[in-house]
Amino acid sequence: MGFKVLECSNYDHIASCASTLSDGGIIVFPTDTVYGIGCNPYYDESVERIFQIKDRSEDKPLPVMGYSISDIEKLVHMSPLAKSLAQYFWPGALTIVSPCKDNNISRRVMAGGDNLAVRIPGNRCTQSLLRFCKYLIGTSANVSGRKPCTTSYEVLSSGLSGFDLVLDGGALGGGIESTIIEVMDSNVRILREGVIKSDKVYDTVSKILYTRPKIRNEC
Repeated sequence: MGFKVLECSNYDHIASCASTLSDGGIIVFPTDTVYGIGCNPYYDESVERIFQIKDRSEDKPLPVMGYSISDIEKLVHMSPLAKSLAQYFWPGALTIVSPCKDNNISRRVMAGGDNLAVRIPGNRCTQSLLRFCKYLIGTSANVSGRKPCTTSYEVLSSGLSGFDLVLDGGALGGGIESTIIEVMDSNVRILREGVIKSDKVYDTVSKILYTRPKIRNEC
């Protein structure tokens, strides 16, 4: 089979996943939306493997998951609006794109650009994993263009291969990916509508700024 299957219910298994990531390995893991595949975002060779495993074009950036807002702020420049949105929606299914300030992150993660997509997931298993490793690439565990997976069985039967370990967290609900927004100063752009609907983002921004900003939906 070429990989191990470990359980979220086992603390030692989560620690083993963190060790695999530290060694440059690739893991499949549950999130609060769909099953993800990831690696240490600082290891360029591991990030390259993610693109190869997913058959994903390297001109498409990858998101990074973090353990806390303070950890995320070490990766990106968060405007007051971005931080307020993070405090409202995180942990949860909102991915925020902001200017990167950590020059040690693999440039492949940002597809050669200057912005980084970040979020704190709401899944307890992934949060426990991030307690160990702090940061983790978190893109959907499927070949690009195919349907995201909501169980480890779906991942294993999907044709995806080349990873080192599967962290099984059972069946996930919904099967819808996170909503992605770009926040630059007080300007917000919706790049992909997912679990969190555009209207919810609009209303929250309005509450934060007191006046409804001009937001362009590019879904």
